[in-house]
Amino acid sequence: MTDVLAAARAWAAEDPDPQTRAELEALIGAGDLAELEDRFRGTLEFGTAGLRGALGAGPNRMNRVVVLRAAAGLARYLLDLGASEGDSVVIGYDARRNSDVFARDTAEVMTGAGLRALVLPRPLPTPLLAFAIRDLGCVAGVMVTASHNPPQDNGYKVYLGDGSQIVPPADAEIAARIEAVGAVADIPRGRSGSVLGEEIVARYEQTVAALVGPGPRDLEIVYTPLHGVGGTTVQRVLDRAGFRAPHEPPAQAEPDGAFPTVAFPNPEEPGAMDQAMALAAEVGADIVVANDPDADRCAVAVPGPHGWQMLRGDEVGALLAQHLLARGKHGVYAQSIVSSSLLGVMAAEAGEEHAETLTGFKWIGRIPGLAFGYEEALGYCVDPEHVKDKDGVSALLLICELAAAAKAAGRTVRDLLDDVARRYGLHATDQLSVRFTDLAAIPATMQRLREQPPTSLGGLGVVRVDDLAAGSADLPPTDGLRYVLEDRARVIVRPSGTEPKVKCYLEVVVPVEDGVEDGVDAARIAASGRLDAIRGDLQKAAGL
Repeated sequence: MTDVLAAARAWAAEDPDPQTRAELEALIGAGDLAELEDRFRGTLEFGTAGLRGALGAGPNRMNRVVVLRAAAGLARYLLDLGASEGDSVVIGYDARRNSDVFARDTAEVMTGAGLRALVLPRPLPTPLLAFAIRDLGCVAGVMVTASHNPPQDNGYKVYLGDGSQIVPPADAEIAARIEAVGAVADIPRGRSGSVLGEEIVARYEQTVAALVGPGPRDLEIVYTPLHGVGGTTVQRVLDRAGFRAPHEPPAQAEPDGAFPTVAFPNPEEPGAMDQAMALAAEVGADIVVANDPDADRCAVAVPGPHGWQMLRGDEVGALLAQHLLARGKHGVYAQSIVSSSLLGVMAAEAGEEHAETLTGFKWIGRIPGLAFGYEEALGYCVDPEHVKDKDGVSALLLICELAAAAKAAGRTVRDLLDDVARRYGLHATDQLSVRFTDLAAIPATMQRLREQPPTSLGGLGVVRVDDLAAGSADLPPTDGLRYVLEDRARVIVRPSGTEPKVKCYLEVVVPVEDGVEDGVDAARIAASGRLDAIRGDLQKAAGL
């Protein structure tokens, strides 16, 4: 008890933020030991996703002390790696609470270390930050964002000079330098850097708009930025590309870090897209598109037989891949291991290379010769020449392009998905995701599956179990299990890297009977039944 109180008092004494200092002093005064122990029993770990956590005072929260130390460690790493005084670091931020403050602190630490800090002009999408690193020739980039996390969170994402996110061993090397940072008051701090003009934004928008060729543009679009920073950028890109202005749900159009209309600001979460789909029904839209709050992900909904329906990330990935393959885009078509195996089949038929990586664009963006990369969690990289990360703005534009072309031909996006199923077989995917309040239950769940692996799931025998923790020639070690089932079915189980969840990724492959009018519908019904059966057996095996 004495140790926790002493640590809290010491932290408060050096905290430069009067709000978090007062918050901590109130906890000390109230003797709230449970809350203090939660904040001081560990530190936010700096890893391949940088930092991410709830806002608040203490080392186990996101706050100015944590950010100042992270910036100082990153600056030391860059200088040790060979950066020269005057080399530039570009810094972006979203519209969450304190994002602008954390960006300014980072800029002051960079200039204090002798580096040049370039700050984006306003809250802007994460892919624009990734673009700016290479466009401006910077040695690194920092994006202050918690992406689609809950409103109380914020985060700190680091990119190196090639424009891709950090991967091991860079994360551990930066973390070691953060650990070596002394008192916050001793961190050299300079000016708050140079605020970039709108020219960098215009260059990004022009680059994205140039991805589409001549063609039909008659498309009624509903778009929501989900209270995030994508709105103005998406509107300008669509306009540059020749599309009409999209309809937007008014309550979600402006950036708002409180995210008042959604329980979780993630288009994958139930209810997040309700306002957009209601507006689509009202205006007779052809398509609904959405970004997450930092606009690096893209969601799509289309009319179905029973109203508007969200497309799965794997379906959008297949549409984009087919679109790029039809254009003759050569290179490596890459995906995360938890995404559908369909991309490999498509690439092989087209004579293009295919690669699988661990989950996250920190891995996908580093594939040499990348032409297209995606992960099922609504992340797509369609222009790796300029953005080596997922980009919800450019993906959204290409989806609108292919939807407009289908409409001009008297067809729909669903017709395009049916074409893919007929050509390659129906690859149906689903997910079982369980959120935990007791974090200790997550490793216990993984251990249970390792010790008592299922021999069949959904009536399909388990042909092989791959423990991904062992690594392989193609993949670094990661905490996960892959079950290869009969009939090309597959299940992968892994803890989430950003949320207190265990995620299970299910896939079945059902051939579509040739010449049968409702062959795709029949395959979908069969696939749905198989996925339900696999899900039920997996829940029992994992104790979920």
